[in-house]
Amino acid sequence: MGKLTTHVLDTANGRPGAGIAVDLSMLQGGEWKLVKSARTNAEGRTDAPLLEGDQFRAGAYELAFHLGSYFRAEGFLDLVPVRFVITEPAAHYHVPLLCSPWGYTTYRGS
Repeated sequence: MGKLTTHVLDTANGRPGAGIAVDLSMLQGGEWKLVKSARTNAEGRTDAPLLEGDQFRAGAYELAFHLGSYFRAEGFLDLVPVRFVITEPAAHYHVPLLCSPWGYTTYRGS
């Protein structure tokens, strides 16, 4: 059964991005609808998958990472949106975010 997970790594400080708010939205009828909000734990992961089971279906999604409050005064980035498409609802989609106060990168992980 498919699922969606995420992981935030603070590359500037060499540690997991703990306590970061993450919002998951799905494109429905031309509008982004909030599906779930979560916060990363001490390991930089959410405690449970963001989507799984019947909720995990094909479509366009956006993960919005709230980095502004995490990096506070030293940060340049505030909200980092990552848009992606799920085409295989039976697969595991993992979307890590590697970030610093000044930049980020992401990819489809495993």
